[in-house]
Amino acid sequence: MSRYRGPRFKKIRRLGALPGLTSKKPRSASDLRNQSRSGKRSQYRIRLEEKQKLRFHYGLTERQLLRYVRIAGKANGSTGQVLLQLLEMRLDNILFRLGMASTIPGARQLVNHGHILVNGRVVDIPSYRCKPRDIITTKDKQRSRALIQNHMDSSSNGELPKHLTLHSLQYKGVVNQIIDSKSVGLKVNELLIVEYYSRQT
Repeated sequence: MSRYRGPRFKKIRRLGALPGLTSKKPRSASDLRNQSRSGKRSQYRIRLEEKQKLRFHYGLTERQLLRYVRIAGKANGSTGQVLLQLLEMRLDNILFRLGMASTIPGARQLVNHGHILVNGRVVDIPSYRCKPRDIITTKDKQRSRALIQNHMDSSSNGELPKHLTLHSLQYKGVVNQIIDSKSVGLKVNELLIVEYYSRQT
């Protein structure tokens, strides 16, 4: 299944807030999912929707998400928590959480076009897994900095999570540590996602 490129509000109405997918806000409560229907949903549908939240927020294909679930399942610790850590430490998501991109698709475009440096080297792979003490900067070019500044001016990601530090005047972000569960940028039940995939195999 390919990456989603269709109407974004359609997904928000069905799944709820997806800050990584779009920076636009619903105009009214009617634009959000009708919560009163939640009691009629089957257990399968509930798990499916939690999985879809994760996929559309982080901008992953089904194959990519399944690969992350398998990696998390082989790691020490809770599979669900490790899965969220893996997704949150992706370079495209780190740029989004720093406010250097207004959405994760926007961050992916910056990376793909070679505007982003990690520890002084160009990284053009959005899925690059950031590590503690990584320093993320933009190319010292007017166009690259103008793009980042435009995103920073329009970004409304709220308070910066503790695992990141932003030096906005230098267009630089620092990864302080692996993210903890309280700082994940999406409200999602990761246990239901793990259950969804365990029942598919």
